[in-house]
Amino acid sequence: MSKKTAYLGLMLALALILSYLERLLPFDFAVPGIKLGLTNIVPLILLYRDGFKYAFGLNIARILLANLLFGNIFALTYALSGGVLSVLAMAISKKTGLFSITGVSMIGGTLHNVGQLAAALIVLRAPALIYYLPLLMVAGLACGLLVGFTTALVLRRLEKAGL
Repeated sequence: MSKKTAYLGLMLALALILSYLERLLPFDFAVPGIKLGLTNIVPLILLYRDGFKYAFGLNIARILLANLLFGNIFALTYALSGGVLSVLAMAISKKTGLFSITGVSMIGGTLHNVGQLAAALIVLRAPALIYYLPLLMVAGLACGLLVGFTTALVLRRLEKAGL
């Protein structure tokens, strides 16, 4: 087994642990289902250290496994739509060089919520859900700020430790 495979396995395990822990946290804004997004720390680390394909692949694997292990199959559509859109948006915003890691994370957090809302609008055919968009965008920015700040701190510590 290569070091890269072992490293990616550890990162996937970490993402799954964070996903499980986040499900245990009694954290809800005014809209049920909003989470802090702590699991997004791992794909963000991979995006900055290893590139888009690793961040994207890990995020898809994490979403599939977390929903099979801890969630339900109905949430998979929402998780995938938000997860795919957020990683794509973070990769594009990172590539521009215009945003800090925190800014990239805030964009990802916001577009994750937009992706999930878009999926809900299609699946549920409930146009009134669009009224949640402002609240979801604010929540995405706030949670993205927390995730981005935490990820920047982790990356600095990893670099300082020579890892």
